[in-house]
Amino acid sequence: MPSHKIARIASDISRNISEIIANDSRDNLLKTITITGCNVANDLSVAKVYFTSLSDLSKEDLEREMAEAAPYIRSELSQRIDIRHTPALKFLYDESIEYGNRIEKIIENIHSKDE
Repeated sequence: MPSHKIARIASDISRNISEIIANDSRDNLLKTITITGCNVANDLSVAKVYFTSLSDLSKEDLEREMAEAAPYIRSELSQRIDIRHTPALKFLYDESIEYGNRIEKIIENIHSKDE
């Protein structure tokens, strides 16, 4: 279980990355990205940033685009948060929303068959 300090840093990273993508990036693909969560290692070396997108690109293409944007986002992030070492950013596509939608459709199908 992460400490309160790590959880606060993860929250700050998530919020600031969302602001960087929404306000500072010029890439239209990045504007379709929504940050859904962040997990930071206890030693603050790596931050796994989970995202989803409204784009029609595949999961692999989106992760590749985010990996290319990671150095820019990390440099902007280092100017916004006050920690000694800004963690390396690893962007991972968040499949939990799609998983939830699939389960919801299954439940709707079961209810429609009952009627």
